[in-house]
Amino acid sequence: MKGKITSFRRSRHTTKGNQMILRVDKIDSKEDAEKLVGKKVVWKSPGKEAKEIKGEITAIHGRNGFLRARFEKGMPGQSLGSDVEIQ
Repeated sequence: MKGKITSFRRSRHTTKGNQMILRVDKIDSKEDAEKLVGKKVVWKSPGKEAKEIKGEITAIHGRNGFLRARFEKGMPGQSLGSDVEIQ
């Protein structure tokens, strides 16, 4: 299943470097999003030496089907707007 990284998880003054907000294709309700909590997520970097950063979906974010994911280490800024694979 494919998803897209929309933003870092953030508050007014701080940004969490290893937590991201995801939008998943064909999921547009809170009830559908709850089924994906606990699944693994993989982001692959672009380029010749494609590195993988793995994470896990931890919670839903709002009522429109967005999800929060926590990754192993800080995600680069180039990951915003890119695709992730949900396993």
